[in-house]
Amino acid sequence: MADGSASASPSSASPHQHHRDAIKSSVRCLVAVHNSASSRRREHAIAVGKERREALMRAKRVCRAPLSGSDETVMEEGDMVIDEEKANLEAQTAQAVEELKSALSTQGKGAQKKKIEVLRALRRLLSQSEVPPVEAAIKAGAIPLLVQYLSFGSSDEQLLEAAWCLTNIAAGEPEETKSLLPALPLLIAHLGEKSSTLVAEQCAWAIGNVAGEGADLRSKLLAQGALWPLARLMLSNKGSTARTAAWALSNLIKGPDPKAANELISIDGVLNAIIRNLEKADEELATEVAWVVVYLSALSEKATSLIVRSSVPQLLIGRLLSSENLQLLIPVLRSLGNLVAGDGYMVDSVLIVGNSITDQALSSLIKCLKSDNRVLKKEASWAMSNIAAGSFEHKKLIFASEAMPLLMHLLMTAQFDIRREAAYTLGNLCVVPAGNAGPPNIIVDHLAAIVNDGGLPGFINLVRSADIESARLGLQFLELVMRGYPNGQGPKLVEREDGIEAMERFQFHENELMRNLANGLVDKYFGEDYGLD
Repeated sequence: MADGSASASPSSASPHQHHRDAIKSSVRCLVAVHNSASSRRREHAIAVGKERREALMRAKRVCRAPLSGSDETVMEEGDMVIDEEKANLEAQTAQAVEELKSALSTQGKGAQKKKIEVLRALRRLLSQSEVPPVEAAIKAGAIPLLVQYLSFGSSDEQLLEAAWCLTNIAAGEPEETKSLLPALPLLIAHLGEKSSTLVAEQCAWAIGNVAGEGADLRSKLLAQGALWPLARLMLSNKGSTARTAAWALSNLIKGPDPKAANELISIDGVLNAIIRNLEKADEELATEVAWVVVYLSALSEKATSLIVRSSVPQLLIGRLLSSENLQLLIPVLRSLGNLVAGDGYMVDSVLIVGNSITDQALSSLIKCLKSDNRVLKKEASWAMSNIAAGSFEHKKLIFASEAMPLLMHLLMTAQFDIRREAAYTLGNLCVVPAGNAGPPNIIVDHLAAIVNDGGLPGFINLVRSADIESARLGLQFLELVMRGYPNGQGPKLVEREDGIEAMERFQFHENELMRNLANGLVDKYFGEDYGLD
């Protein structure tokens, strides 16, 4: 089966305020931004969905090789000669569809064999070219014919070939995928227990391609009952079947409506199947299951609560430590980040300082911070920022670890999105909640070390950023420095790094919150009495 996977999306606000509120509320005059844990996770899910579709792996897949267990042999080069010139390929496809139509009316001895032959000819055309002639097949009228070939009572071989053709048509352009709408009821019906495993698996692949196209098609699939039979297939002991079903499910539940994620986690056996496959499965199957966890934890508070109270966090951390497979590491790390951000139980009751799982989690995140891969560095920084917003013990643990020089380096040298995530972590290491409406207490040793090691210019660069959230984070850190750096030297340090000029860019800014925050800091720390000892 092709290697690849699916994508994700959003929903309504969460009751759990994002852990980063510790640094976000660090200035007294600051009005909290409503960036809840769930909305933050959903933003990440959308982002990785886009990356996954455009770069990491395809949300839709062409089926080129036969499924495991099929009698069909892998075609050698030369088994079928296809002229790659577009016109010739389209002409062959139109002819294949005509033969498909003709075979439907064939009666008597040899009729079944003829149907298989013409289906296989079309399927090979749709499988072998780098640019399959999907449009030509649709224009020639293939879809309604293939729907007839999917009719109940047909042989498994016929059903498999018809579903395979539809799978590859669904891997085409958006409008081409939408052409499968008339086939969806039968594709879903053949997922059922009465179907052979091979037929059900091929239909799941076709449905996964349709689900990967967009929210409208996902809604239609869900309304027609695709979720439950796909979930049943994910429980299969056959690896390829479970893998295909998990991939299709991750496409199906990725939102934006969280209803499907809530329903999936409620199906008997689903959580146990996730645990079993994360624990024992090969990396391909574990990858697809990890993507299911990504979308469950991004969209469903119920799923997140159940998952963090299971053995899944430990299994994710184990996979993160032991694997070097990027396609596995990305969804595993994203899942872990979602769980840390989404449920306080994860940090407060699972990642307890002193427990081996916490040390393993930190080691796995440090491993990802060291990676050359941009996504891993960003995801690890994001997860660590939420752990850093935990208890004072969590802050001390990170501060004393190998993560600190890595985060400092990322703050100063990484791409902008990674710099911002590293800045959140470093900022959260410097504060603990005050227990009232006032600004949080400053951990002076941590703050001074970050400034003394050269971190201040990195935060001032954030203040200069066009991104308001990042600029606000930079201002918050400057407030901590000016308020809490030892011996009252904070304002001088900020001035020395041109921090006043950076703040004054907000003097007449259209964003009232940022304008008031920056002007208030300049007035408070650089007013009439500044410089007078």
